[in-house]
Amino acid sequence: MKCDILIKDCTVMTEDYSTPRHMAVAVDQSMVLEVGETKEMEERYQGITVLDGRGKLVMPGLTDGHTHVCQQLLRGRISDEFPMIWTRFLVPFESSLTEEDVAASARLACLQMIKSGTTSFADAGGTHMEQVAEVVLESGMRASLSRSTMDKGEMIPASMKAPAKACIQRTEELYRHYNGKGDGRLAIWFGLRQIISCSDELIRMTGARAAELKTGIHLHLAEHKDEVVYCLEHYHLRPVEYLHGIGVLGENVVAAHCVAVADREIPVMAASGMKVVHCPRANFCCQGFPKTPQFLDRGVTVGLGSDGAARDDISIFEEMKTIRTGLSAAWGLPVFDSTALPNKDILRMATMGGAAAMQMEGVKGAVKPGAKADLILIRTHAPHLEPTSNLAYTVAETAYGSDVSDSIINGKLVMKERQVLTLDEEAILADAGHRMKQVYERAGI
Repeated sequence: MKCDILIKDCTVMTEDYSTPRHMAVAVDQSMVLEVGETKEMEERYQGITVLDGRGKLVMPGLTDGHTHVCQQLLRGRISDEFPMIWTRFLVPFESSLTEEDVAASARLACLQMIKSGTTSFADAGGTHMEQVAEVVLESGMRASLSRSTMDKGEMIPASMKAPAKACIQRTEELYRHYNGKGDGRLAIWFGLRQIISCSDELIRMTGARAAELKTGIHLHLAEHKDEVVYCLEHYHLRPVEYLHGIGVLGENVVAAHCVAVADREIPVMAASGMKVVHCPRANFCCQGFPKTPQFLDRGVTVGLGSDGAARDDISIFEEMKTIRTGLSAAWGLPVFDSTALPNKDILRMATMGGAAAMQMEGVKGAVKPGAKADLILIRTHAPHLEPTSNLAYTVAETAYGSDVSDSIINGKLVMKERQVLTLDEEAILADAGHRMKQVYERAGI
């Protein structure tokens, strides 16, 4: 039987994080067809493309559940800067971006994600999202995109906000043009930048229209104490309680950060079916430590995100290392619990948790028959990975994005032996470097 891709003689990361060797993976029509021992699989399948898996681990592609690809050109600029970063840098930067700038930034972000093992991402929105959609289709990546939606805020320029009805109409237009494109790789969601910059009218309208279109909502939620204070002052409820009270909280909601969450809000989050995305490196340095172990104990689906390149790198491998160290110190150390956040939970957040947040049919974050073939191959024959008594856990703790050799997204080979097949790396780097200087001058930063 023919199949699109056959990966031979590899090690496979299973759903229970065992790593059997001398395996083969058959991919066809965007799906994982079968996983089995190489000798038996070679007798059954002839791959149109055959990948040599010797010395490599096949594992689910990683999901960046919360990012801002339009901020790639801001990398390094806000390091060591004092607050307020939002008003001093992000607002003038985003408001000055042209369509060409956004396209260049998105290409650079997709290039870096592919080369660091990320196969899908959820973008919380910026300007000119049509350009981002086109780049996603070009790159071969899987993504859910939102417009950055705001209708209030004295410090926010008119170009970045609009009346509630216009905000909804703009997202609907993006939805009509791009939702489902790229053989289902691209989804368009509604976005809410944050409760502080969105009116009650806009939030209610967003919840209603997203339900009608059966699509997602992406927002920043309970990110910092100022948001909690705002909600208490205006609605006499905490952020989660407010959204729940107006009927917006639900299975289609992906909420980034969720750091300033009270214990009593966690059962509400779990019951709603909403998904949470933590961004460890962004959260730990600015907002604090989320209650991830408590979320998981209550059954809340949790994924990992980078929060974009403005403050740090966008490698989910680095987020895995950071959340392990930070939350072990925050929640494990005080009670002498070294398993406050086990490696299996961290791996699940980076793969299955992120896949669940994507809300796409067949996207499971697992190497198993019937799952979408979003897979990465990691070179394990390296001194920081071998030998090991538990390869899956070692990958979670010590693997780097640069260890990823090959990437398959939606059953298509997009990177082979570190060469990205869908994007021109040198042209992207040159264009991005040129545009960064222009944007800074235009934004006055």
